[in-house]
Amino acid sequence: MRELLNAAATRLDGQPAAPSTVQRNRAILHHACEYAVEIGVLSNNPIKATKWKARSKSSAEVDRRSVVNHAQARRLLEAVRRQRPSGERLMAFFAVIYYAALRPEEAVNLRVENVTLPALVWDDDVQKWQEPADDWGELHFNTASPEVGTDWTDDGANRERRQLKGRAEGAWRRVPTPPPLTRILRAHLRNIGPGPGGRLFWGIRGGELASITYRRAWDAARQAALSEAEYASPLAGRVYDLRHACVSTWLNGGVPPADIAEWAGHSVEVLLRVYAKCIEGQNEAAKRRIEQALRDI
Repeated sequence: MRELLNAAATRLDGQPAAPSTVQRNRAILHHACEYAVEIGVLSNNPIKATKWKARSKSSAEVDRRSVVNHAQARRLLEAVRRQRPSGERLMAFFAVIYYAALRPEEAVNLRVENVTLPALVWDDDVQKWQEPADDWGELHFNTASPEVGTDWTDDGANRERRQLKGRAEGAWRRVPTPPPLTRILRAHLRNIGPGPGGRLFWGIRGGELASITYRRAWDAARQAALSEAEYASPLAGRVYDLRHACVSTWLNGGVPPADIAEWAGHSVEVLLRVYAKCIEGQNEAAKRRIEQALRDI
């Protein structure tokens, strides 16, 4: 039983699995043993009687070296846009990860109905449609499409639609789109338009957007937008690092952690633990807020 538990806590490459994976696998084993007891195959559940602790995994904290600042992110997005033939279609994909903290498997599954953008307003002075003063939009979605491989899906597709990570089936997440992202999405819908099935992002032949496609585009953008030293570093080494950059920006901007956790699909506890090393200058800001509160009393 101990060997079985160790296997459940180990990845295929031999490295320790993430704590959430270990917890899930142990629960599966527990329920399987409970069923075996129920049908008389086992006399008792050996999971309950086994004292066992998984091997520790390296810290899940975000490496600050991987987090881009806003100027770097804009250069990277522009480098994506310039790529041919897919750059124009892919730039908005990376933008929703950077500006709205979506996971790649959430972004790739977005449909037109998941996007709400404010309407343009008519300006009589210049006789043209203009962006509204309040140009915040919203993304609202309740499914993701992680890549699991064709052997593991019912229809032979490479991706499987499922509920959002850490949420019950059917639970929705709403994320505001700041004006820069609203403008990017508006231009994307105007110039590119939705793909088959209303997909916001799709492959060059109209199918689902494969991770190898956007990873190659991202690597090319890093080579074009970063210095040799930056490219060789962990800076934005993965597409997922754009999500880390977004959450770090929110935290350092003073957005309440409860709001960030809701938008990013985290618990507050996980948020503060994972991004602890990315929070800068919060001590001084907190002191100023305390001083202000005490003056107001």
